[in-house]
Amino acid sequence: MAKEFSRIDESLREFIGQQAMFFVATAPSEGGRINLSPKGYQDTFAVLDEHTVAYLDLFGSGVETIAHLRDNGRITVMFCSFTRNSRILRLFGTGRVVRPDDAEFDSFRTHFGPLHPGLRAAIVIDVERIADACGFAVPYYELVDERPVLDAHHTNAPEEAYARLVDRNRHSIDGLPALNPDHPLPPNVE
Repeated sequence: MAKEFSRIDESLREFIGQQAMFFVATAPSEGGRINLSPKGYQDTFAVLDEHTVAYLDLFGSGVETIAHLRDNGRITVMFCSFTRNSRILRLFGTGRVVRPDDAEFDSFRTHFGPLHPGLRAAIVIDVERIADACGFAVPYYELVDERPVLDAHHTNAPEEAYARLVDRNRHSIDGLPALNPDHPLPPNVE
């Protein structure tokens, strides 16, 4: 059944690389709402080393993860296999936000595929606990394809739309600070 791991070894890297999606969970320090977000696009998640992972955070419907990380840094990432081989893997850690205009961002770019339009930040996580579970009750699903809707939306969005997103993403739904007014607009990705 459940097992804890001391590091992200090659077999865990392989499992992570096979998953078409992952889930991110965060919560504020006091009160407020717990956030649980599904993430797609396989090329947006990377294992950097045995205790560090990162994913590309794209503009979407909210900014809870960034607000919660700025509040307390706590984050859990969950991978869930929907194939015949059942397994759930959770990475518990401390995350931080690296903006595209931060000098450090360029050091992460090589770990991902081409940048997606609507890129908001990289979320870098120092993994403190790695544990799996059986996933015996998780149903079987077959992947048809990645959903291109978010990329298409961002590709067609005018620059003014991003300015509105940055403005709307200044605070979480609970009022925690998230994006700064000077947050860069996403790069124009062709």
